[in-house]
Amino acid sequence: MELKTQICDTKFRDIVPEDAKLEHIATGFSFIEGPVWCGNYLLFSDIPKNRIVKYKMLAEGPEVNTFRSPSGNSNGLTLDATRRLVACEHGTRRVTRTETDGTIKVLADSYQGHRLNSPNDVVVRSDGSTYFTDPPYGLKDGKTWKELPFNGVYRITYGGEVELLVDDFDRPNGLAFSPDENTLYIDDTMRKHIRAFDVNPDGGLSNGRIFADLKAEEPGAPDGMKVDCHGNIYCTGPGGIWIIDPAKNCLGRILTPEIPANLAWGDSDWKTLYITARPSLYKIKLNIPGIAVGVGM
Repeated sequence: MELKTQICDTKFRDIVPEDAKLEHIATGFSFIEGPVWCGNYLLFSDIPKNRIVKYKMLAEGPEVNTFRSPSGNSNGLTLDATRRLVACEHGTRRVTRTETDGTIKVLADSYQGHRLNSPNDVVVRSDGSTYFTDPPYGLKDGKTWKELPFNGVYRITYGGEVELLVDDFDRPNGLAFSPDENTLYIDDTMRKHIRAFDVNPDGGLSNGRIFADLKAEEPGAPDGMKVDCHGNIYCTGPGGIWIIDPAKNCLGRILTPEIPANLAWGDSDWKTLYITARPSLYKIKLNIPGIAVGVGM
């Protein structure tokens, strides 16, 4: 389909070529989220259907089937350095990892004796630690069964300890590291902005500050977020995908016909951006590769 964009800076064309096309590659889902590229196929969560979907392009066309059901109403998905699947599960209120033998290991389901809200999105750092956000979206009315008085951002250490890093977000959601892992970006869906934090040598966060404001008239809000190998930030938001450079300049937006929820890099060169947008899956080929996951990191 014809690609619609809003260009705010000439550097936008360094990323999005003029002849780029937004391809609508699958639909008919309920509410899809958490895409992750797994070598030669894409996994993503269909949250209300309580399943993880596998999308693979074959010579005869796309193959779409259920990878796992039930999924714990999984949302955010990623891979660790050994290609094990890490999932945030709304329904079970936990973060899990699928081991090489197929068993599911619980990485986190509580903090200081209280159940987590509903883990939402997740990234794995090169040191093996896991960072995740915990808004209350998976809880009834966002309040029922809530045991923690805040909506936190956490780190699971390589040794398995769950550490609270930040507790002053309204609705923490998507998160992504800069290429050197010295900065962690986290968006706040309700406040419609992205915050940036310095990553300390011990893995903690400091110097939190507003990085970008994503307020606009169109429907949508900051949700999923990824970073390319040049450090540009891609965040779902009003109207589509916002692209912001490391110096905080908004380069422009890739406008999408449906409200996007998340995105992931994929294909052999990591230059294809896959976009989950409520009932539909899209992709677009860009010029700069994204940060790969599950490849040794």
